[in-house]
Amino acid sequence: MKCRADLRVCLNCQSYDPRVAEQCRERRADLVLEKAVGNFCEYFEFVRRKWEPKDVKLSREEAARANLKKLFGD
Repeated sequence: MKCRADLRVCLNCQSYDPRVAEQCRERRADLVLEKAVGNFCEYFEFVRRKWEPKDVKLSREEAARANLKKLFGD
């Protein structure tokens, strides 16, 4: 993201899914060709994501523990 970027875009919507037709799980929504550009879809709802900082370096042990937690769903 960058400053002054549109937040209400298909890529930030819960219904966005690149694996389905027209990349939207909401069947009633109008077709939006540019998924990264702001739009006024009435079915838009922000997706909830877990934020993870990219610049944090984990030790080898911490990285292994994190991978195990991710693998076993802890």
